[in-house]
Order: sequence, then C-alpha cells, then structure tokens
Amino acid sequence: MEQSIKMVLMKQTLAHQQQLMASQRNQVQRLQALALMCRVYVGSISFELKEDTIRQAFLPFGPIKSINMSWDPVTQKHKGFAFVEYDIPEAAQLSLEQMNGVMLGGRNIKVVGRPSNMPQAQSVIDEITEEAKQYNRIYVASIHPDLTEDDIKSVFEAFGPIKTCKLQQGSSPHRHKGFGFIEYESKQAALEAIASMNLFDLGGQYLRVGRAITPPNALHCHSSSSSQMPTAAAVAAAAATAKIQAMDAVATNAVLGLSKLSSTLTQPAILPTMPTLQTLAPVMQTLAPLGIQPTQLGLVPPPGIAIPTSFRTPTPVIQGNPGLGMLPAPSVVTAPMLAQTPVATNAQEALRRAQEQAQQKQQEELQKKLLEETEPQTLQQQENMSIKGQSARHLVMQKLMRKIESRVVILRNMVAPEDVDESLQEEIQDECSKFGGVDRVIIYNEKQSDEVNDDDAEVIVKIFVEFTAMREAEAARDALNGRFFGGRLVKAELYDQALFDHSDFSG
Repeated sequence: MEQSIKMVLMKQTLAHQQQLMASQRNQVQRLQALALMCRVYVGSISFELKEDTIRQAFLPFGPIKSINMSWDPVTQKHKGFAFVEYDIPEAAQLSLEQMNGVMLGGRNIKVVGRPSNMPQAQSVIDEITEEAKQYNRIYVASIHPDLTEDDIKSVFEAFGPIKTCKLQQGSSPHRHKGFGFIEYESKQAALEAIASMNLFDLGGQYLRVGRAITPPNALHCHSSSSSQMPTAAAVAAAAATAKIQAMDAVATNAVLGLSKLSSTLTQPAILPTMPTLQTLAPVMQTLAPLGIQPTQLGLVPPPGIAIPTSFRTPTPVIQGNPGLGMLPAPSVVTAPMLAQTPVATNAQEALRRAQEQAQQKQQEELQKKLLEETEPQTLQQQENMSIKGQSARHLVMQKLMRKIESRVVILRNMVAPEDVDESLQEEIQDECSKFGGVDRVIIYNEKQSDEVNDDDAEVIVKIFVEFTAMREAEAARDALNGRFFGGRLVKAELYDQALFDHSDFSG
C-alpha cells in the first residue's frame, strides 16, 4: 500500500506541474494578446504632421502609451505611417471604429488594427472577447477632469440599473485619468447607453463610449488549476486513490473467485459473499473517516455481492442440515438502503435563501422607488435626494459651468523645456504685472511618465502665475489666452486655487 501511495503521489505531482506550466503559458499568451489589442496602425499620414498632432487626435479615446513613427534619415521626415499603442484595448478599439477615414492634415487617414506577426494570438484574442461578452460593461473615455464617479453614475443611470461604475484613478487621490468602466445589470441598458452617450457633449468634452472588449480581470484565466495543492492534501488524496485502487482490485478478485465457485458448487451463491465482505470491510472502514461512500466512488457491486452503505460485524452463521451446508441467518442479505445525501438538502436550502434574498431586494427597490417619487419634506431628505437621467445631466452641466474662484492663472504651451532659463521667471512676472499685482510665478516641468528613471519621457512646461485679486487673474487669462509667444500658441485658464495652495500642479 505504501508503494502504491508513492506512485499515485508521484503521478499527481507530475500532472499538477504540467497543469501549472500550461497555466503559465496561457498567462503569457494572454499578456501578448492584450498587448496586440492595444495597438493600431495609422496610415496615409500627411508628411507635414508631427507626432504631437497624432497624439492630440488619438488622445480622446484613452491614455496613449507610445507613438512610433518611422523617420527617414535622408528626408528628415516620417514615412507616412505610425503605430499608436494605448494603455487599454478598449481605447484602441474605439479609435479603430471612429478614426478610420477621418480627415487629418488634408488627408483621409487609414486606421487598421493589430498588425501582428503572431497569428497564433488570434485565438487568444477571440477567447478574451468571448469572456467579455459575459459582462454588460461599457467603456467611457474623454471624461471631464472635474467630474466624479457619482456624477458619471447619475448621468448613465438613466439607461438602467448600474452594478459598478469605476473611473481609473490618476497620480493624485482626487484625480482620475479621464476614462472608466460602467457595468449594467442588463445588456439592453448597455447598448442604449452606448448609442445615446457616444459623442455626447458633457462639460465641453465629447464623451467616447463603446463596448468593453475585455473582462474585468483580463489577465487571470478562469482555470483554477494554477493554484498549488498543499502537501498534506496531496498525500491524503494519493492515499485515498491508492485505497480505492486496492478496493477495486479486491472486488475484481472476488468476482473471479465467484465465477470459479459457481461452476463447481451447487450451494446457494450467497456462500462466497462472506469472505468477500470480510475482505472489503477493512478498506471501507479505513475510508469511512474520510467521508467516502461506495456510491460516491462510482463502485458498482458485481452480481451476487451486496456492498452495504455502512459496515458492521458480520452476521453469525447458523448450522443447518449436513446436506445443505452452511446457511446464513435470514437477515444477512438485505437490500442496501440509499442514505439520503445532504446534496439535495443543501440545494433546497440554497434555493430558499436565494428566493428570500430576491424578495428582500425587490422590496428594497420598491421602497427606494417610492421614496424617490415622494417629494422630500425635511432638510435631511432634501440633502439625500437622488437624481437621475436628464435632471442629473443638467446638474452636472451646472456644476461644470460654475464660476471658478481662483487667483491663479496657468499658462500652457508657452515655452518648450529647452527654453526654460533663469530669466524666464522674471520675464513672465514683468509681462503679467500689466494686469495687476503678481504674488508668485512657478515654472513646473511635468514629466509625462510614471517611471522615475525614464529620461526619454516627454516633458511639458506649465507656468503658474498667482495674482493678488481674482479680477486681475481673469483679466490676464482673457488677454493671454490665444496669443503667440515665440511662435507658440499660448493657452491660458484659471487654475484650481485649492490644488495650487497644496502644491498640486498635476491639473
């Protein structure tokens, strides 16, 4: 028995290692497939366009990881095509659907998807998209930075109940990256939201809404074989398997012995059952503490052998007439009573709990609907009043149209990183002093990468000017916005005073 346990344990370990290796291969293949799903090919690009123009055109669909334009060293121009790689596959899919054939720089650009030299990845991509169809998720991009998850949820709740609404968090705790996912309870609600909200003007930005082509956990396979089996469980499983094999061998020998005896003896066929049950009893008594029953093992008793569900001491044999041989007591052979398994009871209990939860949820939804239809009377009810649909859109628009009370003006695209020198701050302060008193001038170089040691990342220069009064800041914004400084078009706007006071320049 010990050798059998070792052999079974060795086979189980080898099978588990093979399953683990297969799971790791699937994980790598899914990573490669997701990387391909994030890429798009952009062709027929005008030779006068630069990378900044391509980035600006494709950025509304989601965060861009990289843009690769092939440059000709002779002409010092690109070759008319580029590869755009997004952070998420949904952004690439939206750009495929909405940018192909768009006029850009006097040409109709051509956008096609996923150029790849890995044809085997297509099956993995199809598998991922099929998994995504099990969820009623939509992808929303180009979200105004001042909107929150509650704002977006209140707008999109007009199409149906929402399970989850999650915006991707940015570098600071109170900032998002401009995109997120919404999961509805029904597929119809998701389709209506896509049809109605795509290219909807929300706060001066056109939303980009499309279907989600990846499941929530796209990197994780549904197979549970990748989890490592504990050593104790593996040994116990090997022991149980070896015992089952031993029991099968004993049962087979019993059948062979029965067939031989039946051809020579004229006594009733019940005689061989006594030694067979005595042989099987130790095995079954060993398996009994493990909770294993013969019916659970799929063991079918051979003809003439009855395997009871619970073993007890064999019934004593009574002495009969010499001509009849040994006869058992009348109660030896009894039909095995099938014990009622707890599976049916558990299933009924789970069904009853599910019905109770469904009724409770229905009552809560009914009470919530009644509360929404009832006009709030108290101040607390008015503060907790929920709005949806068209009213929510108006509220969000009013929130975005509120006047910003700030004394800080941010100047974008005024200078390049290489133009920043020691005299720039003094020049900015002298120019802005025409509109009022200037308290501070801060020149901030923002690296467009989350990695600290990424020296090749793009750097954007932001200039913050804090005035003494808000009207002075507004006058400077109105005068400087749209002006050219050193051949660059300056964009001036008021900056959030609270963020500036907390030295948060990420806005």
